[in-house]
Parts: sequence; C-alpha cells; structure tokens
Amino acid sequence: MSGLELKVLKEILKKGKIYEVGGTVRDFFIFGEESEEKDYLVSRIPMEDLISLLAKFGRVELVGKSFGVIKFTPKRHKKTYDIALPRQEFSTGVGHKDFQVTFDHNLKIEEDLSRRDFTINAIAKDLSTNQIIDPFEGRKDIQRKIIKMISPQAFLEDPLRMLRGVGFAARFEFEIEENTFLAMQSNSRLIDTVSPERIQDELNKLLLKAKKPSLGFQLMQKSGILKEILPELENCVRVDQPGPYHKFDVFEHTLYTVDNAPQDLIIRLSALFHDICKPQTKVVTEEGATFYGHEKFGAELVEKVLGRLRYSNEIIYAVTLLVAKHMFTTAVTDKGLRRLITKTEGRIFDLLELRKADIIAQGRGDAGVAEIVEFEQKVKDEIARKPPFSVKDLKVNGNDLMKKFKLNPGPLIGKILNHLLEKVLDEPEFNESEKLLKEAEMFLNQQKVKT
Repeated sequence: MSGLELKVLKEILKKGKIYEVGGTVRDFFIFGEESEEKDYLVSRIPMEDLISLLAKFGRVELVGKSFGVIKFTPKRHKKTYDIALPRQEFSTGVGHKDFQVTFDHNLKIEEDLSRRDFTINAIAKDLSTNQIIDPFEGRKDIQRKIIKMISPQAFLEDPLRMLRGVGFAARFEFEIEENTFLAMQSNSRLIDTVSPERIQDELNKLLLKAKKPSLGFQLMQKSGILKEILPELENCVRVDQPGPYHKFDVFEHTLYTVDNAPQDLIIRLSALFHDICKPQTKVVTEEGATFYGHEKFGAELVEKVLGRLRYSNEIIYAVTLLVAKHMFTTAVTDKGLRRLITKTEGRIFDLLELRKADIIAQGRGDAGVAEIVEFEQKVKDEIARKPPFSVKDLKVNGNDLMKKFKLNPGPLIGKILNHLLEKVLDEPEFNESEKLLKEAEMFLNQQKVKT
C-alpha cells in the first residue's frame, strides 16, 4: 500500500485516529489516482506520546516549536511524511510569514478542516474506516469545477490564499465561485502585506504546475491582484501591436507565450517578461508600430522585478540573459552562430524554445517555427563539431599566459583570454597553443603601445 506502512498505522490506531488530509485527497477526487505524496493528521494522541510512538519506527523531527507537525521518516526509507495534530492557525507578523498555531489532540477533525482555505482542500479520509469527511462539500465543488473559500474571513486571515486560489483555478481549469472572486477583488490590495518569498513560491507553482498559466494571470488581472504584485505586467494590458505580425495585444501575447513554453521555470519566467518593456518602447508608424530596444530595456527591468520577488541570483541572471537575447536573428554565418551559442552561455536551447513559443503566440500561424527548428539543427551540428565556445575551451589558460609572459594575476589575463576567444570564434582552427601564445604576444605589444 502507498503511504505509511501498515504496522505504523496499526500502532497509531490502537490509541487514536489517523486521517489522510490535504492535496492528495483533493487530487484523488479530481484525477482519480492515488498519490505517493501523502499528509496525515492524528487525533486523540498527545504530541509527546505520538513522538514516542513514531520514534520506534523511524526518525522524528519537529517543524518549528509549536506548529504541531512532525516530519517522520520510516526506517530504511528515504521518504518523509508530514504528520500533524488537529490545529487552528492564522498568519501573523510582517509579510504574513509567521503563524499563530494552537494544536489539540482532542480537537475534532471537522474543526481542523475548517481552518483551511478552500472547500476542495478541506476533505479528509479516515484510514480506520475509509470514510470521507467532507463538512464543506468539497467533493461537490470538485464536480462543479469551482474554487470556493470556506470562510468569508479566508483572505483577511492570509491574503496569500487569493494567489493560491488563482493557482488552483489554473492548474485544475476550475472557475472561481462568484462570492469568492468578489472577496478577492475586495481584498486584492492586501496581497501587498504578504512577503515576496511567499508570493514567489505561488508564482512558481502556477508557472510549473499549470498547463495554461494564462488562466491564472487573467484571473489575477481581473481581480486586481496583478497590479499589486506585477504592475509592470499590468502595464501591458490593452497595449495593441498593429501590423502584420501580432494578432493579440502585448498582455495576451505574453500569456500565450507562457502557455506555449515548456514547463520549465527559467523559460516560462523569460516568456512572462520577454516583452515587458514594449509599452515604453512603442512607436506608431504607417505600417503599424515598432518596439525597438524593448529586449534591452526589458532585461534591465526584469532584473529589478525578480530581485523584488527575491529570486535567486542564478535565476535572475538566466532570465535576464534570455530576455536580452530573444530578438536574435537566424540569418547568421557560421561565425555568427558560434558567437550566439557563446553569448547564451549554455542556454541556447532555452532561447530557441522561447522563440518557438513567441512565434506561436503571435496568433498568425506557426509557420515561423519551422525556421527555428531548422536553425536548432544547425546549432546541434555546430556543437557536435566541438569548436571552442568559451575561454575554458582554449588550448591555453591563464597560468600559461602568466608563465610565458611573466605576468601577475589580474584583469589583463582576462582581457587576453577574451581576445583569444574572439579570434577562435572566427577561426576555430586557430585554437592551437603555439598560435594562441603568438597572438597573445601581439596583443600585449599593442597594449603597451596604447599605454
């Protein structure tokens, strides 16, 4: 059986009750499949006794000091399960990052379920009887395909729930129930009180778990949430793109680009922001409009936006790189092809996926995709030939230069290596140590003349 081992369940059931709760119960009724990712709730056993009981069967770790949650890893297993006592909680503190939690092993399962966000998440399964506990008719809402809040105070207690609701609606392709959506509109400004880290986490889930993240971003825009967390994207709404290339406005095009991009965080973030500066760079012409430089300004802006949302430096660098390069041309020589591969720093295929999605989302047919597929094959062929693409591929390194020319470590070494790389990108056959050292000597002599 999936989940906790039978002997552990039996031991718990001797003294108390155990329920399966959370997303796996919800997902079973949506998709009809059992999941290995299970969360449990145990009642009628005090926390100390539950810890002692579980310790006989594996490793026990507490989550925080008073959350009433145990991380349990059975012996000879790598899988860890969350096991909680019935709780009541609400978010507190700056950014709603902290939670005031009270847990009570005598609390009824229905009271624990009542603290949850939406009816579809407030379903439990009694593992002793297989009875389904569904006090808020979550199964009925799953059948109706709606997201419905449990309490009118749901978004006041934790405004992040609005973003979670939007994410669920996109992932499951459900609608948000009318009163729930009205509550989102009324409380949309409260999302500003949530920490950037928690907002980032929900955005990532939307981008990674939804086949069509556009459904979520459209709901954010209609509810007023988008202008609070991503005003730069809100600025793209109803910015038309007259001319022969685009069927949709900038906002619609952006969302369809995200939908058509692979479910990869870097590529989908790049798709989300690739045209973020089109509103600022739009110039109306007789033929339609131009957006010169939008990729350059977009890269600068996205660095600020992702920094504000506390993304890692690695992700920020990758996304800004793809946004900056997304207007590349396929009409390049072999030299130009090698330079593009070099400048994308190992993300050339991510860039090509972004361009494919961009073309499809123009809404004028996907004939241009064939051109990118053909270009992609050229990239693969060139990489297979293994010409030098970076300083690391050169047949000389910094130590060689310092030894040969009696140089000290410093910026000059990097300048020489970059000069040599430019040379071999044009002429791959030039990548021989003797030729490179002779070229380095000439470069050094030119530097001396300049100074």
